[in-house]
Amino acid sequence: MARPEKIRLGDLLVQQKLLSQEQLAFALEEQKRGGRKLGRVLVDNAFVSEEQISEALGKQLNIPHINLKYYNASLEVARRLSESQARRFRALVLEERNGALLVGMADPTDLFAFDESSRILKRDIALAVVTEGQLLETIDRIYRRTEEITGLARELSEDLGDTVDFGALGDAVGLEEAPVVKLLQTVFNDATQARASDIHIEPQETRLQIRFRIDGVLHLQTESDRKIAPSLALRLKLMSGLDISEKRLPQDGRFNVKVRDQVVDVRISTMPTQHGESVVMRLLNQGASFLALDKLGMPPDMLAHFREIIRRSSGMVLVTGPTGSGKTTTLYAGLAEINTVDQKIITVEDPVEYRLPGISQVQVNEKIELTFARVLRSALRQDPDVILVGEMRDAETAQIGLRAAMTGHLVFSTLHTRDAASTLFRLVDMGIPKYLVASSVQVVLAQRLLRRVCESCSEPHLPTPQETEWLEHENIGRERWGTLLHGRGCSHCNGTGYSGRLGVYEMLEMTQPLVEAAAHHDSSHFMQAARGIMAGKNLLDRALEQMRMGRTTVAEVMRISSQVED
Repeated sequence: MARPEKIRLGDLLVQQKLLSQEQLAFALEEQKRGGRKLGRVLVDNAFVSEEQISEALGKQLNIPHINLKYYNASLEVARRLSESQARRFRALVLEERNGALLVGMADPTDLFAFDESSRILKRDIALAVVTEGQLLETIDRIYRRTEEITGLARELSEDLGDTVDFGALGDAVGLEEAPVVKLLQTVFNDATQARASDIHIEPQETRLQIRFRIDGVLHLQTESDRKIAPSLALRLKLMSGLDISEKRLPQDGRFNVKVRDQVVDVRISTMPTQHGESVVMRLLNQGASFLALDKLGMPPDMLAHFREIIRRSSGMVLVTGPTGSGKTTTLYAGLAEINTVDQKIITVEDPVEYRLPGISQVQVNEKIELTFARVLRSALRQDPDVILVGEMRDAETAQIGLRAAMTGHLVFSTLHTRDAASTLFRLVDMGIPKYLVASSVQVVLAQRLLRRVCESCSEPHLPTPQETEWLEHENIGRERWGTLLHGRGCSHCNGTGYSGRLGVYEMLEMTQPLVEAAAHHDSSHFMQAARGIMAGKNLLDRALEQMRMGRTTVAEVMRISSQVED
């Protein structure tokens, strides 16, 4: 392809009637003051979108505009440019086409980037234009650090030899170039890039495996020599202030780490196993924003009713589900809606996962006996309107929370139960009187997270024999199947076929008939009434609706069904 000519972006957008002369003049003035590229100034001021800029450049240069969101880039071809080169030139090698390399560039008029890319690739280049945002997201996804992590692990193994000098590693705690430090920093970088919620470092009999939990499922990141496991555990213990001499007992701690200009709060748990200490770390991005209530995926009628309930002056709002089902996200979305200057809101958590301005947030610390129950008692003396209790862990906490809900406070909390209907009896099993449960709980929201089918590689799916048998067993006829899809696996979803998750919910409001049924000595009265109210609107029904709309798979609905029916 011929070398592209330099184009004045502002004039081009005005010529194509995407921008007015007044907007261009304003943007040029702002560009002079801030030194940013003109395209970024225009996008930040919402004069044009990145897509409009890309399409305009493609039209002017007569080159294709490619939407990377739906483009399955070849990992092998893309890596002909290193990550640093791809970021520097804002360029990505997409594929081989007719003897040339198709290269997507955010600015195809950047002559220096074009010349340098041609020199490095030593091939003819066919240009395409892509948006800068999608380009950077794709670079993050493609240049995973698996090879770098494996190489650093090998380097650390060679440095250690057959024995580990713990004293030397302890003395080297400030040496940022030590192999163990570089390895851990790279692991954190890769985990953040892959949107992992947890990192598992697990010594096995002959190897050390490092796994990431992404969208609720564990994925193997790398395997290394087992002898580096003690070094990693030691360094992580030093970072979190744990006892490095104690290897026989489990320990818990936390520390902060800076990853890609973001501060990540890391909760660490160590546990002695047969082959060494297993380390699991939960990653909580302090800069991450929580979802708004209307972005969670609740059906409109449920959302409207839930909003009405959380604006009441008293009662308990319970969100239930297994670990990792998004309960805290839902509660914080509700808190954000009612967080006004006339409301005193206190949260009691372990740990504090989100930061909300205007709210008093308390971190539980069991080591100094700062328990949920103790903090909750103190919180009630702080004249609160709304209290969030991270989890009803014991009968004492539950009883204090329920009495607070009865005496003029709105209390939010979570509980681990199978579904909404069984939640009240979980509280009774904890030793709470039935009358207190029935009169204090306003609503129970049960939820699960379904993995979303990857939009970039989704395709029609015929159910397997096992899936067909399950559908028939659940009396789910073909008319309820809708558009069955699955993801075949691509670079966008790391070959899993899934990208992101979506929530499914069932909501049970404690109406007067249900309160009376809950107080009955025979619990079957309540269960029958509750399931009658939620007929057609329970978790399985909601999951089937997402399957019918092509947002998730039969396999995911089967997984949800097994959790509800266990």
